[in-house]
Amino acid sequence: MNKSELIDAVASEADLSKADATRATDAVLDSIIATLGKGDQVNLVGFGTFNVRERAARTGRNPHVN
Repeated sequence: MNKSELIDAVASEADLSKADATRATDAVLDSIIATLGKGDQVNLVGFGTFNVRERAARTGRNPHVN
């Protein structure tokens, strides 16, 4: 599911116009992004937990170069 499909599903389930569903979806996603940006964790019971982790760098490789 991509963002447009999510907006369509929200509009359908909540009986909202597509514009209202877009604003609601954007508001939720912006809130999650802002919270993660502050280094906090987002826990949505029954759905999942979002958090930011530091990962070690890894070496990339070009498959066209042997």
